[in-house]
Parts: sequence; structure tokens; C-alpha cells
Amino acid sequence: MNRLAGVTSPYLLQHADNPVDWWPWTPEAFEEARRRDVPVLLSVGYSACHWCHVMARESFADPALAALLNEHFVAVKVDREERPDVDAVYMEAVQAATGQGGWPMTVFLTPDAEPFYFGTYFPPEPRHGMPSFRQVLEGVRSAWADRRDEVGEVAGRIVADLAGRSLAESLAKGEQRPPRPEELAAALLGLTREFDAVHGGFGGAPKFPPSMALEFLLRHHARTGSAGALEMVEATCAAMARGGLYDQLGGGFARYSVDREWVVPHFEKMLYDNALLCRVYAHLWRATAGDGAAAGISDLARRVALETADFMVRELRTDQGGFASALDADSDDGSGRHAEGAYYVWTPEQLRAVLGERDAEFAATYFGVTEEGTFEEGASVLQLPDTGGLVEVERVASVKQRLLAARAERPRPERDDKVVASWNGLAIAALAETGAYFDRPDLIQAATDAADLLVRVHMDWQARLHRTSRDGTAGPNAGVLEDYANVAEGLLTLASVTGEGVWVEFAGFFLDTVLVQFTAPDGTLYDTAADAERLIRRPQDPTDNATPSGWTAAAGALLSYAALTGSALHRDAAERALGVVTALGGRAPRFIGWGLAVAEAALDGPREVAVVGPADDPATRALHRAALLGTAPGAVVAQGAPGEDAAAEVPLLMARPLVDGRPAAYVCRHFTCEQPTTDPEELAERLRS
Repeated sequence: MNRLAGVTSPYLLQHADNPVDWWPWTPEAFEEARRRDVPVLLSVGYSACHWCHVMARESFADPALAALLNEHFVAVKVDREERPDVDAVYMEAVQAATGQGGWPMTVFLTPDAEPFYFGTYFPPEPRHGMPSFRQVLEGVRSAWADRRDEVGEVAGRIVADLAGRSLAESLAKGEQRPPRPEELAAALLGLTREFDAVHGGFGGAPKFPPSMALEFLLRHHARTGSAGALEMVEATCAAMARGGLYDQLGGGFARYSVDREWVVPHFEKMLYDNALLCRVYAHLWRATAGDGAAAGISDLARRVALETADFMVRELRTDQGGFASALDADSDDGSGRHAEGAYYVWTPEQLRAVLGERDAEFAATYFGVTEEGTFEEGASVLQLPDTGGLVEVERVASVKQRLLAARAERPRPERDDKVVASWNGLAIAALAETGAYFDRPDLIQAATDAADLLVRVHMDWQARLHRTSRDGTAGPNAGVLEDYANVAEGLLTLASVTGEGVWVEFAGFFLDTVLVQFTAPDGTLYDTAADAERLIRRPQDPTDNATPSGWTAAAGALLSYAALTGSALHRDAAERALGVVTALGGRAPRFIGWGLAVAEAALDGPREVAVVGPADDPATRALHRAALLGTAPGAVVAQGAPGEDAAAEVPLLMARPLVDGRPAAYVCRHFTCEQPTTDPEELAERLRS
């Protein structure tokens, strides 16, 4: 009996036809293991995970292996994107025990959910020093039957070790305050040491897009004028955009590069990466626009921000107005074989078939397609190598259009169409700002539609968030800290762009939940709510992963909300939460980049900009645009007509009259304002550090 047929997770549904008797993560699964006196196999993955698909084809679809699994185990399948709390707790155990982690994650548990044996991908036959999955199952079955006391002792020791890893206690010993300027300078120095000056980015292979660190560097440059900080952003963004990580035909970024040169990506495309990078490139354009010496990088940043935004709307937007989670790395290669990257790579022969001899030769040079190939089986990932010559703009456009049309005829990668609240919050912020910067009201509307879906479908009557939805129906799993934080961030950004204060009110509901349900008395934050399902450990991680940590994302949203409302409660909570950045920023800046970016905002104020005037007045619009394009770190913007109605939603607008009957802008810190101005150029100058 396969119990996955009725779930909403696309990843779990991919396993609904397995001969394995899968259970979702439920109390009933562990009760069944206790009744049968067998261990639990926990298998954790996600829809766009290449090796998850490989292990499914090799092992979980094998009837003989499934029979062994069904007889001696209770098999539980978890979508890590729906249950990040379950994933985090057991991934911590895997990494502590083995020194590494990844997906699929394979963990064996007692019926009390205590882990005792760990791994990730296991092959169907012994390979490269790894045992086969059958050998692992046989070994665990034997240990459970013959050495039960030893298994129980190991499980107890692991749980005790996890319980002893109390981040809250270690942080409480230090001073809970935001970083000082010298501590942010030390974080910059740490990033400089790890910067790859040849290829951009940080560290070696595999190389992930460092979105959160780039946001910190942009804000640090804005506050201090550090040329080195901006140079690292420019070099990294140029390398990513010109490499195989970026889809040169359709826009949008793959998950990561398997090499340090950004040539060969792991081809899945995730909503969160594209939302974060869209915003980074938009902010890079904002930082360099108007600088003649930086015209090249400024033009590239504008193009990539817009193409990435268009990719999200075109490829990931759902019928309900939200944004789907991901596109798979694998697809049919046209011969019935499922292959990674098949949709995206090209051979010279394929170029000739579409473009003809002369244009194929041009395209091969322009996109770096070689006879040897840069990927597998002689295929190449499209790049933009520096050919040193002039670009034939019209010819490039024609070639791209024809290749894109030909690619559209290939079998497409599958789409994971569940809507994750947190990642949609990131997309709302990115699309709202990109739409505002580049006069694209359609992007602002897409952000508004996604915000409306989150409020209508994901929020319940108690203003609590559901983590996911699919086809307009909320999933059963409770939102975690990153959901509340990133949704609030997205709504506050949308309010700044649209001038609709109702989004500030909704953000306030979610941030109040953060204060009540996720915040400890000492100001540290947990990833799950106080009333959430109890696991073997309550997860608590302040470091960034593929997305900003829920902890520092909450600090940022709390800080922005306080700047718009004057709430000392939210400001104090933000500053206490930033204590973790003070503790970790100098030691591990790559892994707390978003917290460093928030700390830059706190150090700058953040500056609060109230633009007062009728929304349809060109003078108001000019001031509003100047405010949004200001580079002051973490600046918040409120726009509204003069009067009590707007101020009731956004207190920053309270008692801010017109000046001589003309729209005006007030630049403030902690609600203490400079003289108002009616001149957009003067406002822009005030918002430069």
C-alpha cells in the first residue's frame, strides 16, 4: 500500500508508483514501526534533486529491493522543501556523524525517531568504496535483530550530542548587540581572503552563487565607499552572468557550478536562487548606474536582472499567481533517456541543424561551443566567452531567437509546482524592485498577485502561515521562521514600491508571530514555532544556506518594520537578533552574509524616507523614484497622500505635510527628520552615503 498518492508534494508524488510501501512523515508511521518492532528508513529529498531521481530509478523502483525494505522497515519519504525542520534536524546529525551531507539523505531511525545510521546516496552495487543500498539494508536489519542494545546506545548518544549543541547558550555568554563598524570591516577582510580573484565568487568547486554575501558587499560599499567591496561584486556578477551558470538563451540561473570557473552548472533552476540573484543584479545596477566608467557592468546588471525576472514570470508563475519552486535538472534527451542538462546543452551539429553553416560557426564562437564540448558526450553549455571583438547585436538577437525556438521543441524539464511561502516572499521583493527600477509595471503586478495569494491561501484566520500550497490549496505543514521573515520582507518591499500600506499591516501580523512564537527570552530565534511538532531537537540555525537564514531574515524584516512604524519593540528584537552576526561575522562571513547586510542597515539607521503627495502627481512619482533608487543601506520608503489615512497604515507618514503645496520627501533616522525637500536630485544626494 503506497500512502503517497493523496499528498500534495510533487516530490512525494513522484514516488507514489514505487513498489516501496512509503509513508509520509506522520505519527502513524512511527506507531507502525513500534507495532512491528522494526526500524524506520527516512529518505529525504526534493523534486529537482538529480541524485534523488537516480536513487529512485536504481533502488526504489526495484521490486526485489522494495520487498526487502517493506518486510524489515517502515519507509518514510520527506520533501525537504515542505518539511525543512525535519531535514535540518537529521542533516545536522548526518553531518556530525559523517562530516558531510547532501540529498537524497538516508537515515535509519528507531521507532522513537532517534537516528542511529546515516548516509546520502547509495548505489545499487558497491561502487567507489560505497556499499550498495542492499548491503546497507541487510546490515541495518542484522544490527536491529542481533545488536539492539548497541543500536539503542548509539541512538541515545547521538540525540544527547545534538541536545548539547545549544547555540542559544553560547550566544547568551556574549554581548547581544549589532556589529560595530570595525567588526563589519573584519568581515569584509574575511571575504577578501576567500575571494577568487581569477574567476569571481568565493572558495573552490563546487561554487554556489553567493547572493547574501554580495548584498552585504553592496551595502558596505554604499556606506563606506569601499572600492574593493564593489569590485568583488562586479567581478562575481560578471563571471556568473557570462558563464554556464546563467541560461544564455532563456535567462535565469542554475543552482550551482560544478567547477570553479562557472562553466558547467548543476542544471536545476530554483525559485529562491533566481529571486535572490535578480535582486542582487538590480541592486548592482542601482549602485553603478550613471557611472560612465562602470557602464559595461551596469548594462549587464540591468539585462540580467530583467531577463531573470522575465524567466521567473514566464517559467515559474502558477495559474493562481504564485511562483513554483523549481525546474528539474533532468529531461528526456530525445531518445527516451533521462539525462541531466539535456534541455540546455548544444553540439556544433545541433547548431548547424538550426542555424545553417555560417550562423552556426558564428554562434559556436559567440557561445563557446566546441567540437570537444564543455559538458558530456561532446555537448557544450552555452557561455559568453570574451572574444575580443565587436558584438553584432542584430545577428546575436536572431541567433538567440532561433535557438530558443528550437529548444522549445525539446522535451522540457519537469516543474515542481508547489508554492513555498518563503521563496515567494523573496520573489515578491525582487520583482517589485526590478519593476520599479526599470519601469515595468507588469513585474510589480506579478509581485502583487503573489502577495495576494500568500494572504488568501497561505494565511489562516489566526494570521499563521502555511509553508506551501498547490493549485490554490494550502498544504498541511506549518510555516517556519524563514517563511514569516521572507514573506514580511517581500510585503514591506512591495509596500515601499506601491505605496499600499496594507502590506505593512500584513507584515506586522507575521512579525508579531515571530516575536511570540519563534523568539526566546534571550533574543535568540528558533526555526520552528513554540507550538510546532516536537522533534528530537528544536532546530536553530543562524547561518545562510541557499537562502538567508530565517534568523537574520527576521532581523532584517523586524528592522525595516520598526523603521516604518517607529516600534521600539521590533527594533529591540532586531538588534538582539543581530548579536549572532557580531559573534560569527568575523569568523564565517560567507555563511552569515544576510546578517551582515542587515547589520549595515542598522548601522546606517536605516534611513527612513517618507514621500508625501498625490500618487498621480508627476512630482510625487519623481521623488518616489529617487527614494527607491537611493543606495543608503537598507533604506525604507513610504509613499502616501498627506492626511491621517495613510499615516494610520504607515506611521512614518504621520505629520509630514506638503511643502508650499508641493509633494515633498522627508529623510529621517529613528523618526527624526532633516528638512524636507521637493527636489528629486537633492533627495538622491541625501540618500548616498
